Amino acid sequence: MNRLRPPALIVIDAQAAIDDPRWGRRNNPKAEMTIARLLSVWRSAGAPVIHVHHLPGEEGSTFQGPGSATKPEALPQAEEWLLWKSAPSAFAGTPLTRLLAAAEAQTLAICGFVTDNSVAATAQAASGLGYATQVVADACATFDRRSPSGDLQSAEEVHALSLADLKRAKTEIVESTAFL
Repeated sequence: MNRLRPPALIVIDAQAAIDDPRWGRRNNPKAEMTIARLLSVWRSAGAPVIHVHHLPGEEGSTFQGPGSATKPEALPQAEEWLLWKSAPSAFAGTPLTRLLAAAEAQTLAICGFVTDNSVAATAQAASGLGYATQVVADACATFDRRSPSGDLQSAEEVHALSLADLKRAKTEIVESTAFL
């Protein structure tokens, strides 16, 4: 009999770098608290948790030095995986696919930073690989952005548009209450 497995939780770039003022103003200041609550639920259920961090990268990156540290709300536990990536997608150049196969994960719940970059790239790649993919909207955040024409787009608008694009591409957009 094929038993339905809980989704694997993938926590993207929950690192101190996100607090650097060079990123600008962000939406959802409660994202870290929501991620911590999700981690608690996943850990209680014994479901797979995978943390994906961004490598420090080039000189001057916000992920250099102290910026590479994990945010206290999202510290990995011994039985959880921690992967390091150098591209926006958590699948690019990492053993993520192999770990998900070992965990027999067919559904992924993705949260973290930055909604329109690493979260979106990972969700798009997951969907393309055939995983049932969910993005936990209230456990993600992004920053104000300038459009190519120079107009300032608020972090709230960028977040909402990124989630709308993901939904259009067959990613399920959920709130943490679906799991909590």
